[in-house]
Amino acid sequence: MVFIPYKQTLTKKARENRKSPTPAEKNIWLEILQGKKLQGLKFSRQKPLGQYIVDFYCSEVLLAIEIDGDSHAEQKIYDQKRTKRLNDLGITVIRYTNEEVMNNISGVYEELKKNIENLKQPPQSPLTGGG
Repeated sequence: MVFIPYKQTLTKKARENRKSPTPAEKNIWLEILQGKKLQGLKFSRQKPLGQYIVDFYCSEVLLAIEIDGDSHAEQKIYDQKRTKRLNDLGITVIRYTNEEVMNNISGVYEELKKNIENLKQPPQSPLTGGG
């Protein structure tokens, strides 16, 4: 596991966010992420990372999951910049819309499983790679 430093001032806001999840956040938490249901991985809710708070985070595979509501349509550039900064910290960011989480939770689950399998794979070196 890698510790990602974060702004201490985000702790209070993250705690507040955990107390009032959106319906989509609550759904993905209860159906997929809580209690190590997804491949035995521990996820945190509303986790401060760097200067941001991500919806869900798994430190074992450096994965952030973001659930985007309607407001994210207007903040696309901000989200792109945020994702790039998190990627620079070594974190993979996967985004789902509220609609996906509420109407296709099994599809979200299957996609997350595939993404996590890829993240668990050690990087191929040019000497051991197939070809």
